[in-house]
Amino acid sequence: MDIEQKQAEHIDHFVKQGSSQKGSSLAKVIVDATSHPSLFAFSEILAVPNVLELEGTEHSVYLDLLRMFAEGTWSDYKSNAGHLPHLVPDQVLKLKQLSVLTLAETNKVLPYDVLMQELDVTNVRELEDFLINECMYVGIVRGKLDQLRRCFEVQFAAGRDLRPGQLGSMIKTLSNWLTTSDNLLISIQEKIKWADTKSELDKKHRKEIEEKVDELKKSLSSKADVDFRGHEEIYSEPGGVMDYDEDRSRPKRRRHPFA
Repeated sequence: MDIEQKQAEHIDHFVKQGSSQKGSSLAKVIVDATSHPSLFAFSEILAVPNVLELEGTEHSVYLDLLRMFAEGTWSDYKSNAGHLPHLVPDQVLKLKQLSVLTLAETNKVLPYDVLMQELDVTNVRELEDFLINECMYVGIVRGKLDQLRRCFEVQFAAGRDLRPGQLGSMIKTLSNWLTTSDNLLISIQEKIKWADTKSELDKKHRKEIEEKVDELKKSLSSKADVDFRGHEEIYSEPGGVMDYDEDRSRPKRRRHPFA
């Protein structure tokens, strides 16, 4: 089962839980959701009416916490830790995983120094273990660890929830991609048209050469036929050729030597 299908099942479960709970029970649902090892999307849970009703209540900090997991990073949490509930280890891990996804959204080559600072990791070995065991094995990213260049080359990263203002940027990016794709398609069509035209010209040129060869063959054949007939006429005329056998059969005179 791929990560997208797992996400859908977990989201559906917590949406149903959130729709049936209120108050402190709903706060526990939020903690469970943000601690779940296979859940990395929270916007659908945030949209549940019961969850939104936490705003302005004694449990509103859990609504803020859920927003942090939907939109923020580990660094964001540290900056606002005084206004948010304390995190359990599974939540800390989850927020660090989400931080890697956020970095991978805009950069496909992540320097180790940047990752160590963002994740509060003190050495390369610990960082690489985290990327391998907690990110790649989980399936949220794929990539290559480059120890020589001290960076992580991202080949795939799961998408996060859209943050405020990000939709417009995504639409612009998709529009630019569509424009580029259209231009590429036009270029390909032009090359195909050029290739077709060149192919037709080549066929026409080949046909012209073949016709010239045929004409030359016919011309040579006609000339050879004329030459042959000329020789045939010469040898067929009376007296045109000496009969050597007849000449040789005549008696020859003998000369007498002088005295």
